[in-house]
Amino acid sequence: MPSSDPNAKNFAGLTPEESKALKERAPESHEEKIIQAIKELYSCKPKESTYSIYAKDAVFHDPIGIANGSDAIRAQFNGLAKIFPKADIPKFRVLSNPSSLPKNTILIDQDIAYYRDPKSSPTKTVNSLLTLETSDSGLVTHHQEEWDHKREPTSDDGFVGYINEQRKKLTAGLTDMFVSKEPPKQ
Repeated sequence: MPSSDPNAKNFAGLTPEESKALKERAPESHEEKIIQAIKELYSCKPKESTYSIYAKDAVFHDPIGIANGSDAIRAQFNGLAKIFPKADIPKFRVLSNPSSLPKNTILIDQDIAYYRDPKSSPTKTVNSLLTLETSDSGLVTHHQEEWDHKREPTSDDGFVGYINEQRKKLTAGLTDMFVSKEPPKQ
């Protein structure tokens, strides 16, 4: 339930129009491991080493769930790979940060085509803005995904936002309980 207000600021503090208009940049050398891991996660091909980009207490927040801790994040992406045996990334752009964001933030604009049947057409294609906050040690501490770069209501937005956040925590908690922490076999 993204915000219907076109001027609502996303997690990066920008309107969807502003974040979609950011220029692409080359990843810096210290970001390359994170970028590679993100591509593995979203192409539904995580490996054990993929999850080493996350701090132990990292948070992953997307329109489906809010996962707290690297083990819970692992369950979210392992679960995604179980639902979609194939995913392609037709667009992946590392974006230039506006001056309002700290240097330890990585912004990515991506399109992901998800396949329920690997031999068929994509089941769904999703555009999203990823906002990755990293620690001084280079680990991801917060991974925010917003579909179409649009902000989701939060508990700061009243009762509906509060209910939405609670649903996301419940969804992530159930996924964490029932999905293996072992990456899927390739």
